Amino acid sequence: MRNTLNIVWYNYKSEFFFGLVLLVLLFASTLLSRLIPEDFFDNFLNPALSMAFAIVCFFGAALCLKHLDNNRIRKTWAVILILWGSWELVMVAMFKTAYNPFRVGDELMESTSMLLACVFAWMLMIYPSISIRPGKYNWRRGVLFLLPLVMLGGIDYLLPVDLRILIALYPIGLMVVIFLNIRKYRQWCEENFSTLDNIDAQWIVRYMVMIILSGLVFYYLCVSDDPARAFTQQWYLMFVLGYTTEQVLYRPDPWERLHSTALEEEKEEESNPVNAAYRATLEAWLAKNKPYLNPDFQLSDLHQVLPINRTYLSRFINSAYGCSFYHWVNSLRIEEAKRLMREQPEHKVQDVAERCGFSSRRVFYQIFTRETGQTPSEWLSDKSNPLLR
Repeated sequence: MRNTLNIVWYNYKSEFFFGLVLLVLLFASTLLSRLIPEDFFDNFLNPALSMAFAIVCFFGAALCLKHLDNNRIRKTWAVILILWGSWELVMVAMFKTAYNPFRVGDELMESTSMLLACVFAWMLMIYPSISIRPGKYNWRRGVLFLLPLVMLGGIDYLLPVDLRILIALYPIGLMVVIFLNIRKYRQWCEENFSTLDNIDAQWIVRYMVMIILSGLVFYYLCVSDDPARAFTQQWYLMFVLGYTTEQVLYRPDPWERLHSTALEEEKEEESNPVNAAYRATLEAWLAKNKPYLNPDFQLSDLHQVLPINRTYLSRFINSAYGCSFYHWVNSLRIEEAKRLMREQPEHKVQDVAERCGFSSRRVFYQIFTRETGQTPSEWLSDKSNPLLR
């Protein structure tokens, strides 16, 4: 139980603190918004925030387009930022008309306004959807997710029924779809990479935390009687878009790393069937070169010794070793780490982690604990360990 809690804590502690900081900032902003006079917000602060929002969107879109490099994620996010920034410019142009579709009062917003808000929620969900299902989700399929909104809008227009509860459930449905695909995304990563740091599903956790908090802020505004509370939502959404733009530009996209070789491999015919000779050849190469000590070691590197494409390489690893490429490589790294700690116990854990191909001490600690049921220090101090006798 203790080891399980350690692993969970090391997996998500950064996301926990990230969400905690955002909650504190949102709470402080909500208190600050109480001090903003309504007239000042409507006549000055609101249009100023919308203009700043548009600038953030267009600047982020320009950066994505400048560094596009045929990257589908950056292209998708640039389109989203342009659409959102254009909407904010429209709001700036119309602020003198006192028109605000998201203006709140004593009651919940109208269903038409909530439908519009759901369109923005859809735009926020397109990015992770395309990211976590390489080759499956795209804009064409993403548009299909708008069909429920179109149906709800049509029913709301034609029939005298209150659909606000159903409309409010739409963003929740989008999040459920993403959460259901996170496991498949992780499995895909494990089948192709030996290191999941920066490309693991944990970045989705942080993104989803931001989206959930933005949803809570929005629904709070729906029942608030103070329009100045929109100040909280505006700056927070600017932060979400700015932070996500930084991630889109600098977070490695695993699909792009494999896309070029994948296109070539799809043209190849199936090679010789997997057999014992492949395993013997592979293990001789591993023993001689120890390529798994390279943090960037990935499935396609096995092409140096095995003449089969990526799809069959993945099947071979699963068949021969009973696990994914990721778990197989990390088991080799852990064995190397045990050897180093046994032969050179004076080395620090950080040094052992780096020499064995782990991207950080945190990742090494997490994987070592999972593989052995003990932390590195516990393993070294275990007198009953036959490897230390």
